[in-house]
Amino acid sequence: MDYAGLHQRYAEILGTATFASPREEVEKRIRDRVGKAFEGMMHALYRQEGAMLRVEVMQEPEVTDFISTHADALNSSMQQAPLSNGMRQRLERSNFIFSGFKAFHELNEAFPSLIGENGERKPFETFLNEVHAIDETYNTHYLRAEYNFVQASADMAAKWEQIQTDGDRYNLQYRTAGDDKVRPEHAALNGVTLPPSDPFWESYYPPNGWNCRCTVAQVRKNKYPTTDPAEAYARGEEALQRDTKGIFRFNSGKQGKAIPDYNPYTIRRCRDCDIAQGKTNLAYIPDNELCAACRIVRQCYEGKTKKSERERIERNRKLYDQLSRDSRYINVEFNHETGALRATHRGHNTGNDTGFVLEQKLVDRLFECGHSIILCDEQKKGRDGNRLSSLDMILDGVRMDIKSITKDKYHYGSAIGKKNAQLVKFNLRTDVHDVADTLCIYFDDPTMFTPEKITRGYEYMAERTTGEIRLKHIVCIINSTKGLEIKTFDFP
Repeated sequence: MDYAGLHQRYAEILGTATFASPREEVEKRIRDRVGKAFEGMMHALYRQEGAMLRVEVMQEPEVTDFISTHADALNSSMQQAPLSNGMRQRLERSNFIFSGFKAFHELNEAFPSLIGENGERKPFETFLNEVHAIDETYNTHYLRAEYNFVQASADMAAKWEQIQTDGDRYNLQYRTAGDDKVRPEHAALNGVTLPPSDPFWESYYPPNGWNCRCTVAQVRKNKYPTTDPAEAYARGEEALQRDTKGIFRFNSGKQGKAIPDYNPYTIRRCRDCDIAQGKTNLAYIPDNELCAACRIVRQCYEGKTKKSERERIERNRKLYDQLSRDSRYINVEFNHETGALRATHRGHNTGNDTGFVLEQKLVDRLFECGHSIILCDEQKKGRDGNRLSSLDMILDGVRMDIKSITKDKYHYGSAIGKKNAQLVKFNLRTDVHDVADTLCIYFDDPTMFTPEKITRGYEYMAERTTGEIRLKHIVCIINSTKGLEIKTFDFP
């Protein structure tokens, strides 16, 4: 692998890039965290001995911390994408593996700086000062474009999920941003219209390059003519003519990856590797350093995931022990295998109308899927004797109210507005110390959910609210034919 030429090749691909967020403090926070983790990784590299970089350095805690920190930076770009929990987890896994390959390249590039011209190891401060340029290039300039690309990939993966619920009921139409910044090669794809099942979308689904702003729209079949497949593929080849390595020929939603397996930090064969496709056990003998690093990164991710899951189950077990001894709670249950927990405060409102029935159905389904659900006290009174404003539940440690959607509307702004007002009142309680800012919307009928209705509803609420806006997160839980889907919307 030509590590020395990576800067030049990657810089040509990236051009000038900026973070998607206009707020400079976002970039600064990310830069500070990643920069600190980079310094830790260099400490681990400095401890290495020998004339060649040993790939086992990838297992050092400081290196895995850098990988996790870098992956978290990429994950933060996906916060507002309305992804299902399953898709979000797959994209986050993709970000972690990508960050691992990137760390491997940074280590390779930094390693020669350990030794001076006299053949002696340099003092650490001298070494760290010399590799600062590597940190600046990889973790400022490159990270900007990677952040934007992951954000675009996540948005398009969320869109793909919605598209799949409709199947080929509508056609897909490729659309550019429509301004003077659109690349001529991407403009060649504008207007291509084909069914979602057409293989065309496996290779030419956006984003189709660094800082690509293209998208797709579902259109009625009788409104736009279907593009001749041969013409569509010809236009696709024209659009990606500069992508000689085929890096961008992937579909983030279909593959469940924010960044393709073949990228500036890997080699061409990675695109078709069985390991990347999850078809081969990791207990194999790698045939080169990149493969060995890949194996370590994937094992690190699996270990991190298993540790996180064990910690979650243990936290819920301890909470179960606590609640089962608390006389204020009834119907306390815990599943030792999945870590699922549920409990109901005696002061929680119950009844037989549609809202209560759907709430119980939601709780049952969440418990079946391994979540922690605590139904809260809704009858607490203040000193004046009046009932205090309350919220319905604590889901996986997050306090929130519940709204079940029973009538299909253009958007759900009115319901969202009422719940925001309730959050404001709840946070004014003198006994509330942790701010609540989340709403759970349950769709027992999956046809009533679309991401656009949620975003339009929030915008409607924000435009008409003269007071405080406390609502920052909406968790949509959809009782679909594929099971319980959870999509989270985050708002600034």
